[in-house]
Amino acid sequence: MRFMKTSLALVLLLSTASLISSQDKTVGGIKGKVRVEVGSPNGVTVILRRGEKELSQTTTDKNGDFVLSRLTPGTYGLTFRKPGLSVGTIEDVEVKAGKVRTLGDRLVLTIDDGSIAFIKGSVFTAAGRSVPNAKIELSRILEDGTMKKIDGRITNETGSFVFRLSPEVAKYRVSLKADRSDPIAKDVEIDGPAVYRVALSLAAPPKP
Repeated sequence: MRFMKTSLALVLLLSTASLISSQDKTVGGIKGKVRVEVGSPNGVTVILRRGEKELSQTTTDKNGDFVLSRLTPGTYGLTFRKPGLSVGTIEDVEVKAGKVRTLGDRLVLTIDDGSIAFIKGSVFTAAGRSVPNAKIELSRILEDGTMKKIDGRITNETGSFVFRLSPEVAKYRVSLKADRSDPIAKDVEIDGPAVYRVALSLAAPPKP
């Protein structure tokens, strides 16, 4: 009797496993990796769509990987969102039964220019000419008045430079260090996403 019960349980288990396996072969999945221009790829929301209708969503892990499973075969669209980054989309992703569609890492989310602050500046000589290859340093002015260097740039061929920053309220100092000239600095107060412009001019060389 015990043998019969064991055999019956085994048959039921195998039947259930067979059914599950059969069911799994009727659905598919999508997996891929999201890369970002700056910052971490963790926490990007991945929205599964059919046309404009949202069906489900997941989020990327610390490496930017994501998986959408148990999908009915068909064609889908994907939308990728994370605060501070541009919205990304991939259309016409075909899912087949029993297959996992791999998208690789072809999607890169760039910075959303409307959600960050820019400090854009130029360096000029005393005569008003652009100064290429000038060394620019950016420091944050802390509440106690001390300085914390956070970035550096070299001006391009037109004497220009750009820093991209968080839009939170803060005060920064842009410093120019040039050969045969005293350091020049200007303070910039950031109070939201916008473009903040600054011009730095070298002092005229002393007359002989």
